[in-house]
Amino acid sequence: MMHTAETPQQHTLERFISIYTSLRKDNLHSLNTIYSPDVVFEDPAHRIEGYDNLARYFESMYTNVTDCRFEIHQHAVNGDAAFISWTMTLSHPKLSGGAERSVEGCSRLILKEGRVALHRDYFDLGEMLYEALPVLGAAVKMIKKRLGQ
Repeated sequence: MMHTAETPQQHTLERFISIYTSLRKDNLHSLNTIYSPDVVFEDPAHRIEGYDNLARYFESMYTNVTDCRFEIHQHAVNGDAAFISWTMTLSHPKLSGGAERSVEGCSRLILKEGRVALHRDYFDLGEMLYEALPVLGAAVKMIKKRLGQ
């Protein structure tokens, strides 16, 4: 069995995974060790430019949730691009009566000079948010069911 040396990109991805799997309200500052100052972050609901804005976004998100944690499943590096599949488990007092909800997703990262320059998350916003809201949730579930027929 041949063992290949870890590339700088793999090392960056391992650091990213390590930070995200231990991310909690009290250690959000650890994110500044992994993102570029001019990082671009996108998910189905947001586009955020610059680390300072991203830090503010994470701070407000983690202030509002009771708990939020990431479990990483698979990851791969291809040149400067990295891919991760994950499950985010969160509980928010205003969603599902504060019960835990899990959402599966994946992230595409562009790595530059040991940091993440672009972070794009892909997940079902309906599954994460809309289905957890009382009236809207029932409507979204019904629409999905009809689409599946």
